[in-house]
Amino acid sequence: RDREIAVRLALGATARNVRRLVLLEAGRLAGLGALLGVAGAIAGARFLRGLLFEVQPMDPLMIGGAAVLLIAAAALAVYAPMRRAARADVVSVLRNQ
Repeated sequence: RDREIAVRLALGATARNVRRLVLLEAGRLAGLGALLGVAGAIAGARFLRGLLFEVQPMDPLMIGGAAVLLIAAAALAVYAPMRRAARADVVSVLRNQ
């Protein structure tokens, strides 16, 4: 997506706009993953009841904690590409493409 981001920067987008774009897209994917994970956890809770010790299968703290952990991991994973995209040299990216 280097070319797309370079075009956005060439047309006047600021580095802040690019960071926001990348973070929002990653956030959407992480949010969808967390939502599907919570739904899967709820659906599979009765099958896992025998494997859980001292934790209820529908424990909202555990399910919420796992969702928050997933979103935090996604934010950390997108941090470096987000910074690199915001600092892209527009001329060299467009010239190489």
